[in-house]
Amino acid sequence: MMKLPELLAPAGTLDAFRTAILYGADAIYAGLPGFSMRARAKISTDEVKTGIELAHAAGKKVYLAFNLFAHDSEYANMPRVSEIIRYLSPDALIVSDPGVLMWAKENHPDIPIHISTQANICSAASVKFWQAAGASLCVLAREVSHREFVSIRRACPDIKLEIFVHGAMCMAYSGRCLLSNFITGRPANRGACAQLCRWKYDVILRERESGIEMPIEEDARGAYIMNSKDLCLMPRLADVLESAPDSLKIEGRNRSEYYVGSVVHAYRAAMDAWARDPENFNPSIYMEMLNVLESRGYTTAFFDGPVPSDAHNYDSARSVSEYHAAGVVVAKNDSEITLELRNEIKTGDEITFVIPHDVCGVRVKLKQIINARDNSILPKMSAGQHGAIKIPRDWVNAVDFDKIVPLVLAYKHK
Repeated sequence: MMKLPELLAPAGTLDAFRTAILYGADAIYAGLPGFSMRARAKISTDEVKTGIELAHAAGKKVYLAFNLFAHDSEYANMPRVSEIIRYLSPDALIVSDPGVLMWAKENHPDIPIHISTQANICSAASVKFWQAAGASLCVLAREVSHREFVSIRRACPDIKLEIFVHGAMCMAYSGRCLLSNFITGRPANRGACAQLCRWKYDVILRERESGIEMPIEEDARGAYIMNSKDLCLMPRLADVLESAPDSLKIEGRNRSEYYVGSVVHAYRAAMDAWARDPENFNPSIYMEMLNVLESRGYTTAFFDGPVPSDAHNYDSARSVSEYHAAGVVVAKNDSEITLELRNEIKTGDEITFVIPHDVCGVRVKLKQIINARDNSILPKMSAGQHGAIKIPRDWVNAVDFDKIVPLVLAYKHK
């Protein structure tokens, strides 16, 4: 087996923590409202503590995002922040502000410092600056090409380097979006981005002297002019791994456990396959695992240099996938599986369970829709109010039934 980088997954909920661990993440990053890009975080301090304990019990690490750009007024709150950090005991702090880094070194000298992508590190010189300031790892900007990464890796052998391999892309420079602040007052750097780059725009020409406004007609490629496709480096994963990064990061701090588990599952399987036999590694197998996820289409973005013309989806911001989440296994006994729904299910649907460390998954055709609450038989069932269905053991192959455990995800064709 060849040495692999760490696979780093996001966790915006406690279920995402559990799912990332189950599907093979080596480390998890999380944040809290108030001192990171987590303004809409759905996880409490105590839940992060529980997640960290679960991760540590499984031999995984957890990094706490502390990557806001702090104003003077916010330093008055730092004593409380210190208490939270000591309570959580994370394995590293992810920061982007030089002042916050200095504060962390003074108040938490025993915790390693990781420099966030928000610092926009694009060169070996910047890496060396942060290394001299006390950082143990730098997350490189998404705008760094593969060739540039190789050069930075060669010039900076004594510090860990992390790169993003999958997730949403900003049309602006890594998280500093003007539109969100200007139009809605929601700061992207605080995790409150309104995603105005996904909105549909009409372009209006205003005649300077008369003030007459006249719409500019748009063709099919002019509707969603700022809508970037999602980053996916799976097609180039062999090149990524050969260049020896220390950590591969998945974007998704506000994503569901279905997204987290599915992406971790695909990259875990692909990385392990490459390590076993790099000469015969075939990424197309693992791209199929990612194609079931809702996405805006995929791009390798800046991997080969300037972004290619197909890196944006000008037609729509909707998902291009033909699949969607069916549900999550919440219970299992010797006779049945209980699946909590994430989308509507109807009689005759075929669902596929995403099994950890198993590329193929388990397919099951739903002969009936059995309401888990009262065992009633329904033609279909929606996902509202924690709706769940029962799947009897005899609908599933005996060997496959044993593979399905709580937290396993399922998807279906739309």
